Amino acid sequence: MTQLETRPQVGDTVGGHSEGGVRTKGLGGNSVGLMGSAVIGISTVAPVYCLTSTLGSTAGEVGLQMPAIFLAGFLPMLLVAFAYRELNKAMPDCGTSFTWTVKAFGPKVGWMCGWGLVIATIIVLSNLAGVATSYFWLLAGELSGSESIAALDENKAVHILTCLTLIALATAISYRGMTATKGVQYALVGLQLVVLAVFVVMAFQKAGSGAFDTGVSFSWSWMNPFAVQSFAAFTAGLSLSIFMYWGWDACLATNEETTGSEKTPGRAALIAMVLLVGSYLATGVAAQMAVGSGDKGLGLGNPDTSDNVFAALAGPVMGPVLGIALFVAVLASAAASLQTTFIPVARTVLAMSTYEALPASFAKVHPRFKVPGKATVVAGVATGAFYTIMSLVSEHVLVDTIYALGLMICFYYALTAFACAWYFRRELFRSARDFAFKGLFPVLGGVLLTGVFGKTLYDMWDPAYGSGSAVFGVGSVFVIGVGLLLLGVVIMLVMQRRSPAFFRGEVLTKESPSLVVAD
Repeated sequence: MTQLETRPQVGDTVGGHSEGGVRTKGLGGNSVGLMGSAVIGISTVAPVYCLTSTLGSTAGEVGLQMPAIFLAGFLPMLLVAFAYRELNKAMPDCGTSFTWTVKAFGPKVGWMCGWGLVIATIIVLSNLAGVATSYFWLLAGELSGSESIAALDENKAVHILTCLTLIALATAISYRGMTATKGVQYALVGLQLVVLAVFVVMAFQKAGSGAFDTGVSFSWSWMNPFAVQSFAAFTAGLSLSIFMYWGWDACLATNEETTGSEKTPGRAALIAMVLLVGSYLATGVAAQMAVGSGDKGLGLGNPDTSDNVFAALAGPVMGPVLGIALFVAVLASAAASLQTTFIPVARTVLAMSTYEALPASFAKVHPRFKVPGKATVVAGVATGAFYTIMSLVSEHVLVDTIYALGLMICFYYALTAFACAWYFRRELFRSARDFAFKGLFPVLGGVLLTGVFGKTLYDMWDPAYGSGSAVFGVGSVFVIGVGLLLLGVVIMLVMQRRSPAFFRGEVLTKESPSLVVAD
């Protein structure tokens, strides 16, 4: 009997190496199960933090079509998640996007993909630390009943010192390994999801009783993305929506530490994605029914409150006591994500170092905690330094750096999606399943994200994008976004001189699974 089989199986390692050049790293295997992996993915996304910072902005862009935009942003992420799942089955490597794009497209494209992930994560870590700091002092002020304590967040020295302390704590927890990380995350993620569920229920109750004049009745037209008033508004809302899902791939970064590394991380990513879109839709619909999406009063689109919706809605929707619980949930969300976001950046740096794309010292794994110790610490130091410098230079620069984040996210997600289709190109017509999950879905996801990348790049040129500042007439967001990518090119060229073997393709080989006929 004749059958088709795929060779080589690059996930099978012998003596620390596999036939395809994929290497083991010394990480602690079997440290995380399906539930733990899904929790890490949810935590990294930080759903409560994302909702409080983007519900209002999205409503301001697309009005009542906000739930439709949440669904539209979910689609490319789901399609890309299929690419991650298929690549992880073949190569469960903690380098994820970096390793997979090297195998598909070669060392230079892979290096830049890894750089996109690393720099995006550093930006997010600094932003999360800043948000956690602000909510820490806001909560302290609420609990003490003192406006002067809440106002300490406006003191730049106090704010920066608090921020650095939170970064240090998150780094320390990540340094102690996946077991410590998992325990903290179960508590923090559980807390924020429970409080969010209470908010949704109470918002529906307020909507049913007509408690607020700005509330509106539910309509299925809210789920129609084609009802958005303009293409510019649609793409602006879509960019915000995509940011709200970013981070689910942390599930895959722990693949070498997960039980059933070939299948469990991919399943965990899909579970996390479904839970996220469900929570976003429920919260968006409930909040919109309760207070509407207008720009007056408690309306979600009110520019005075749109950057922190839950701070405005906590008391009116949940009351003074439970409202404080919502502040706690936002703080927990930001703190939880701050801690887990170290996972993908540290493991990507570990993989790049293991394959000689970065200095060898980053390849060291702590003998007791089984984590990339130096990579984790350096990520923490880089995050603290980045936030401190940006805060001292200009608040506008800090804001524009965050706006540039979407460019990095679309860049490395799209490359990974295309890498899946190209890597498995010889298998695509083996079955309908292979064609859909290894080819069609990843390519569609990559095309959608490439479109968002191009449109964002175009919009960034305008100085009005972001904080409104410019450099020689060009929007500072464009300068920062493109500048960070070009910085990656410069560092790559330096590493090419220091580590020519990797860039010649001798360490991690470019290849595609070959189909052979076996009797």
